[in-house]
Amino acid sequence: MKSMKKYAFPAFLLLIASCQSNMHKDVETTEVRRGEFYIDIAEEGEINATRAVSISSPSISWQFGMLKIAEIVEDGSEVSAGDTVIRFDPTDVHKVIIDAQAELEIANAEMAKLVAQQESKIGELEADLRISELDYQINEIRLEQATFDSEVARRELQLSLEKARISLETAREEIANQKRIHVEEIRQKEVNIKQLKKNLQEAYETLDLLTVTSPGSGIAILRQNWSTDEKWAVGEQPWPGEPLVSLPDLSELKAETEINEVDIAKIKLDQKVEIKLDAFADTVFTGRVVSIAGLAKFKDRDSKVKVFPVEVLLDEAPKKFMPGMTVSCRIMVDRIGDALYIPLEALFSEGAEDYVFVKTGSGFKKKTIETGLANNDFVIVEEGLREGDRISLIDLSAGETR
Repeated sequence: MKSMKKYAFPAFLLLIASCQSNMHKDVETTEVRRGEFYIDIAEEGEINATRAVSISSPSISWQFGMLKIAEIVEDGSEVSAGDTVIRFDPTDVHKVIIDAQAELEIANAEMAKLVAQQESKIGELEADLRISELDYQINEIRLEQATFDSEVARRELQLSLEKARISLETAREEIANQKRIHVEEIRQKEVNIKQLKKNLQEAYETLDLLTVTSPGSGIAILRQNWSTDEKWAVGEQPWPGEPLVSLPDLSELKAETEINEVDIAKIKLDQKVEIKLDAFADTVFTGRVVSIAGLAKFKDRDSKVKVFPVEVLLDEAPKKFMPGMTVSCRIMVDRIGDALYIPLEALFSEGAEDYVFVKTGSGFKKKTIETGLANNDFVIVEEGLREGDRISLIDLSAGETR
């Protein structure tokens, strides 16, 4: 009986050790590593071309109403030079053309009527002039024949001749004056007709402007409507001259991102950037910071967070990259040549104390460590661990073993 008790306690300890061993054998671990350590800032960005031809809405007069998109090219589609990319609703312009044609017809009819009236008026005045000329000639003959008439009779004839002369001069002046009036009336009508013709020509030219074609070949990228934060679409009304479509030069691309005002001081020109396309997360492309905005802006329309726009020039322009694609930008802020580091998911904290769980022969041991700089994935270990140590990736506080 005593012999059985002698072996019962060691067996119990062995059972506990076995249970603890089984409890931790499936714990995922990682190795403490030493090597180059990068301090980085990661943000989402959007791919754009460094150069692009902008296709804008036409600049038209207010008299033709507001522009309204009737058709627009599909975003990301290929276009060739001369292809129609945007067509605007021509209803208002057609109405202006119809009204201008009607006004021009009325003005031409009024001109013809005015010319006929003037010709008739001049004809009447010339007839009166002819009568005045005849009257003057008659009175002149009478005076010549009155050689032997009395002085009184001759005086009366002279007065009649003078009266006829005045009437003749008046008739001539009236014709001259009337012709000058007619010239001015015709000039005013011609100016009006010329303006109406100009208005009609402008309306036809505006009608042509409502069909916008591509100036070259490429990929059509729709621009964003600032009032909706969405890409331009059928039914929307842009201002004259507003950029609507871009034809990017895909031989040189950039990633546009936004850095929080807290981190912007860390960003410098020519810093290396790793770029990953969401659709090809396993492939890393490189670039460098080429532009840092001097002024901050609000991140979103209703946000109070301020950010600084930053541009990254890609070292190459892969065919799989298209303007508008979302990418992850990892800006390399600093590099430490030789550092001991662990994944952030293996680090645990309690108050001001940082600790990890180091794998031992029989389980795991909780160990306090001192940490240094960190990036989005890893943290430097200043004290408490050695290269090659294996540590748990989960918190084992409830089941720590030595």
